[in-house]
Amino acid sequence: MELRVLAWVALGGAIGSVLRFTVGGWAQRMTGWSQFPVGTLVVNVLGCLLIGLIGGLADYRQVLDPGQRAFLMIGVLGGFTTFSAFAFETLGLMQDGALLRAGVNVVLQTVLGLTAATVGYVGARFL
Repeated sequence: MELRVLAWVALGGAIGSVLRFTVGGWAQRMTGWSQFPVGTLVVNVLGCLLIGLIGGLADYRQVLDPGQRAFLMIGVLGGFTTFSAFAFETLGLMQDGALLRAGVNVVLQTVLGLTAATVGYVGARFL
């Protein structure tokens, strides 16, 4: 693995993490609902949409070289999406006895994430 590519992935991860903090916090504040991890849901769905779109553009249009793809998909979006936060927050809901909210979170994260990734990937054909 090239040191240059690793540096780009690291930079992308830093950018993605700052974006996750900013976008997730904003979404959580906009809803005003502290009983459900809306910020994480928004970040995960948006991240899935973007990774589908970028992956689709890379596959359909060959617009990214391997380094750019690593920067965006592994670095930026890897730092942006929050699956680990999703898992930990769901565990917290379960530990608090909020099984229905935990189940809704799992279903929404999974269904909306996969749907967004599909929409992005298919939508890339039309760009």
